Amino acid sequence: METEFWTAYAEQQWSRKQTLYATRGTITDRNGEVLAMMAPAYTVSVNPKLIHSLGLQEEVAEGLSEALGKNKADLIKLVNAKNKEGSFYVQREVRYEGYRIDQALRDQVELLARKLKDKHGLDDVGIYLTKEQKRFYPWKSLAAHVLGYVDRDGIAISGLESLYDEELKGQDGSFEYKSDGRGITVTRADEIFNPAKNGMNIELTIDHTIQYYIEEAMKEAFDELKPISMTVIAADPKTMEILGMANLPTYNPNEYWLEDDLGNFYNHAIKSVYEPGSTFKIVTLAGAVQEDLFDPKARYMSGSIRVPGQTLHDIKRLGWGEIDYLEGVMRSSNVAFVKLGYEMLGPERLKQYVDHFGFGQKTGIELPGEAAGVVSPEQPSEYATMSYGHGKLMVTPLQQLAAVGAVANGGMLLKPHIIKSITDPQSGEVTKTQPEPVRQVISADKAKEVGEYLEQVVSNSEYGTGRRAYIDGYRVAGKTGTAVKPFKGQYDYTKQVVSFIGYAPVDDPKVVMLVLIDEPMDSDLGGGKAAAPIFKKIMNQMLQYMGVRKTITEPGDDGFGEKTAMLRTPDLSKLTLQQALTELRDTDIPYALLGNGKELVSQFPKPGSLLVKGQQIYLLTEAVDHIQIPDLKGHSLRDALELLSVLNIYVTFEGEGFVVSQSVLEDSVNKQVKLVLEPPGGVRSESEEDEEAIEAESEDMG
Repeated sequence: METEFWTAYAEQQWSRKQTLYATRGTITDRNGEVLAMMAPAYTVSVNPKLIHSLGLQEEVAEGLSEALGKNKADLIKLVNAKNKEGSFYVQREVRYEGYRIDQALRDQVELLARKLKDKHGLDDVGIYLTKEQKRFYPWKSLAAHVLGYVDRDGIAISGLESLYDEELKGQDGSFEYKSDGRGITVTRADEIFNPAKNGMNIELTIDHTIQYYIEEAMKEAFDELKPISMTVIAADPKTMEILGMANLPTYNPNEYWLEDDLGNFYNHAIKSVYEPGSTFKIVTLAGAVQEDLFDPKARYMSGSIRVPGQTLHDIKRLGWGEIDYLEGVMRSSNVAFVKLGYEMLGPERLKQYVDHFGFGQKTGIELPGEAAGVVSPEQPSEYATMSYGHGKLMVTPLQQLAAVGAVANGGMLLKPHIIKSITDPQSGEVTKTQPEPVRQVISADKAKEVGEYLEQVVSNSEYGTGRRAYIDGYRVAGKTGTAVKPFKGQYDYTKQVVSFIGYAPVDDPKVVMLVLIDEPMDSDLGGGKAAAPIFKKIMNQMLQYMGVRKTITEPGDDGFGEKTAMLRTPDLSKLTLQQALTELRDTDIPYALLGNGKELVSQFPKPGSLLVKGQQIYLLTEAVDHIQIPDLKGHSLRDALELLSVLNIYVTFEGEGFVVSQSVLEDSVNKQVKLVLEPPGGVRSESEEDEEAIEAESEDMG
């Protein structure tokens, strides 16, 4: 028995087990731009026993306080820390200011240690740096509410990081072996090796450039309007892939601990519920059109309407006299929609359409914490008010987007997606997300008819409430919304949720988008004045970035002309620079060289991409970071966007036509170029100032 004991004891002393840590997977946008990744990190620790013996307590505490921003008094306690037996510790981490810091802070701590060593002629001053890894978000607050974050202890807290934590974190492995008394590994046949399985890599449907356009426009508007919050969501209506989703206020997931307001972490796009107001009238209109109840030329008396138990009013309480229903749609008349939804469709059919369009149910998007909303009318007056987006009706921004996306795509309600694919780095297996139909809510021909009416809400410059969303050259359909918020059982007209929802181009929709603003400081603005201009700015940038040609072109304007595929981009990666140039010349493909190198480093577009007439191939002879931003004066916007996208540079622009000036923001968080464009001859299209000159009536609030 004693022999067995000592054998087991010896085995325990000789056995070693080493953990092999898995690497957390990356999260990228739809174009491969990294949004979340693992990066080197460093943890600062001190040796109180050594520091005390050298008498460096004051210098170490003061130096680390300056480098890390940690309270000096706390550091004095740390460098003098003792254990329960009264002996100085030999190792204590500097939490949290010195925990998993980045390279810049690490360099400051290293410099401090070196200075103390040189000053006192020592090899060790009791300051140490341990290399680790941490989650890093290279674009800082970009798409923060979608991504969520991983804390400094490696725990996934919110967003996709939390929902897909098991897939992302992978599985740690291990290596078990025997060692001799000196700790030297002894090779044996019974060594056990379990390799680590790195986490899955997730590709999102989001386009980081579109996300950037959205967030920049939101920041500008937020500073001006000073609301409680803002939300913008954009999607491809034909697939319901989310192209961008953002909320303000937001946070930087790299420094989440600096946020005192927990509301900054809240993803309003999927979690907040609100009475939608007039944007919801699209559902009522769609139901009435589908049932052949909507006659645009039929007339009714606007102003007010009596329903059992209540009299309901237009936003302009005296109304506009007797008008036709199409004008009622353009003016966002509540009375028109009560007649369409409550009187013509009737409560039962109205509720059926509301349900079929997905309200009162979660959309099922791949994000945690989605709300289902509420659809619970009981009284006749509640059905009547539901027809124009008020009452016992609470929706999420994403539900609104999916419903209008169904109108845009030909009547099919689709499940929204934000995951494009998931890749297993071990096997290379890729799981792609496919469009997911829910149900056909209206027919394709009726959806087209609804779109034509909604287009007039935007295009009618006389009384279309959405006229400030009009974009020269693009057909835009949309609807304004101004929902008064309830407070203590009564509606408080000083507190409003204003919004604009729409899609473009009407004849072949590429983007459906919602802009929602919760309580702008000026409660008189309404959705037409506050939200529509933001929609216009973002949509214009997006469509031009996506290469969507305009249906109306000015003389000399490239108009993003017809894209006729010529051939696919050849693979030049295995050729020398001279061979690549020769091949392009032989096939009559225009090209441009970027950089001053003598070897071909990369090409754009990637091999196999479809080329359109006149499109260049860019040959990079240096790494992207080393290439200077070229002078873009005289280039069309399409060419400028294409070229700068190659260089991973964000672009903002104002005006239309061709580049007349550019400015580089050197101190920006990310590389950014601002372009100013003008049409040939300096003739400008109708400006926002021209639109603002149109006298706004009270229906702007619709």
